[in-house]
Amino acid sequence: MHRQGPVLESALTLPVKQEYNMHKIVIMVEGLPNRAVDLVKARTTLGRRPFNDVVLDPLSVSGEHAALILAGEQVQLEDLGSTNGTVVNGEPVQKRILSQGDQIELGQVRIRFEHAQAGAALQSRIRITSGAGAGREVVLTKPVSTIGKPGVAVAAVTRRAQDYWLHLQEGLDALVLNGVPVGSDPVLLHAGDELVLAGIGMQFLQN
Repeated sequence: MHRQGPVLESALTLPVKQEYNMHKIVIMVEGLPNRAVDLVKARTTLGRRPFNDVVLDPLSVSGEHAALILAGEQVQLEDLGSTNGTVVNGEPVQKRILSQGDQIELGQVRIRFEHAQAGAALQSRIRITSGAGAGREVVLTKPVSTIGKPGVAVAAVTRRAQDYWLHLQEGLDALVLNGVPVGSDPVLLHAGDELVLAGIGMQFLQN
């Protein structure tokens, strides 16, 4: 008998509203959970030394590698004379005004830039990335949305204000988030997080 992929359940209601400008970066280091950092300072420094605003441990990152500078509605990325350089969307840069979704590389550290405009609806959803249902998306608007197939593996995504938390409800060692197993203790989701439930790949998205 052919086993169907996970079933995603969600009711349609109004999406959560974002009432303020929010610039942030999502830091992706292999083997570690994604880390989101809101850009609230006029100048945010990134590097390996402990005095940086965002400390990045990999040796491929310089002590003082780069800075993110708020300029009105824009954010400028500036390389600070790093050894391995700063790359945006595959292109080495010294300075660059960032756009939504830009992919930044500081040595072996990957960073995604995100910006939600004031007053825009912040919509959260799950996209299936593998299996027969690949490409399917479901908007997460219920207080609790379930993912999976009863009797095989079931996970839950719980909405708390503007945050979304993931935990495993059913199935042994069936849920992985960014390469790290997830159990019954809720884990905070960040945009771009990749999860695998019973062998089916998915991604948590926000825009």
